Amino acid sequence: MKRDASVREVMDREFVGVSEGDDLRETAELMLAEGVDSAVVLRGADPVGVVTERDALAALVGADGETPTAAEAMTDAVPTVSPEMTVAEAADELSAGSTQRALVSEGGEPLGMLTERDLLTASPFARTAADPAATDRERAVAGVTAGRGESASEPAADRGGESRFEDQSLCEACGSLSRELSTFNGQLLCPDCRDI
Repeated sequence: MKRDASVREVMDREFVGVSEGDDLRETAELMLAEGVDSAVVLRGADPVGVVTERDALAALVGADGETPTAAEAMTDAVPTVSPEMTVAEAADELSAGSTQRALVSEGGEPLGMLTERDLLTASPFARTAADPAATDRERAVAGVTAGRGESASEPAADRGGESRFEDQSLCEACGSLSRELSTFNGQLLCPDCRDI
């Protein structure tokens, strides 16, 4: 990705929002069901805090009977970034705040979440597929066969008739094998799952 990419280009536009009075067990179950590691705590439409997996676990382990609410477990400070910030500026904000995630908001309205993973994916220092140190996942994202430098769309017949599965990987949503995976909202998805 280009060095001056904006937060809007790399953020996850979907986030889990809960109310202050929501039961923490239900909040944790929702986070598990949605496959996220945090939930934004809202007062009406205004974000007032964030409940992370760690916050929920600490509050539930320390509970003496009644289940705490999301407000009792949340971290009050909601780090926010603008969707127009560059990736480098957002990385500085997260680093300065010692946080792994920030709410992306514009005019007080929440638009999505930005995580360290989003920033790492967009980093100009991220490994390229041609880099020998790149992981299989990084090569799959780039559409390159693991360790061979060939295009993932190159037919097997062009490789001497070898029947290989090196240029396939699993879709993180449906689990099917695909040669056409691409990153969408932080996941490697096949064309069918991207269209949903």
